Amino acid sequence: MSAPAFPKDWTIQEHALLAETFSSFIWKVRLLNDKIAIVKEIKIFDDDEDELRGSHYLRWHNGGACVRLLDFQGRQMLLEYAGEKTLKQVITEQSDSNATAIAAEVIKDLLARSDKPVPAQLQPLCDRFQSLFEKARSDYLSKPDSFYVEAATMAERLLGNQQNLRVLHGDIHHENIMLSKRGWLVIDPKGLYGDMAFDVANMFSNPLHQTDLTADPKRIANMAECFAKALKQSPRHILDYAMIYGALSASWHAEDGNDADEAEELMVASAILDSRNRYF
Repeated sequence: MSAPAFPKDWTIQEHALLAETFSSFIWKVRLLNDKIAIVKEIKIFDDDEDELRGSHYLRWHNGGACVRLLDFQGRQMLLEYAGEKTLKQVITEQSDSNATAIAAEVIKDLLARSDKPVPAQLQPLCDRFQSLFEKARSDYLSKPDSFYVEAATMAERLLGNQQNLRVLHGDIHHENIMLSKRGWLVIDPKGLYGDMAFDVANMFSNPLHQTDLTADPKRIANMAECFAKALKQSPRHILDYAMIYGALSASWHAEDGNDADEAEELMVASAILDSRNRYF
């Protein structure tokens, strides 16, 4: 690829490409004062609003347990450097339960009540579930006992009676929580608004492709109790959102034709439902 064109007033002295994802390029850069930062350049694609909304979330938080947005020009975000270590490494180095406890404290900080006005650009949580509802409608015609139909019914109930509305990250998982000089920070938000329980939901499906953990009903129950205590919610409410998020994620994979990932998400969502019914 050609050399990136960064804004001149960022005075970037050196840059190195860290990653290219389906949505963006990520560079580690050195600024004029020798400060290390990150540049995220969002690509142009059908669902790029999902990435662009993140800037409003970052500006709203302006620190705390969230990486700082230093500047945003065009499609490039200049971000605080959040370090190299992710929460996923804690599972290997310490334990899965330690990683969950860290995540619970970070998310508790992010979801603390605030009097700041909610950014108008955030996506309402109801809008996030359109793929699940469409998949359920399609399935209902041929297989009304589809898991998607059950999940969509629960999603309608939950989204129609949301509790404790908050500014939401929207995609918190083990690789989006990083250890910086300021402590553990979240990166890469989507920028949503809705029930606070949604922001722990993706943790249950992660780490990806480790179904020995994610599909273990006992692990699911322990996570639910940890997050419920941190957020002052019931474990059942936490698991309801975890289940419908798993079904939503599966519906996205179904849209993309990713059969293996869809099957994994459905297995985890089913295990979440089993744990909810067994323990709570």
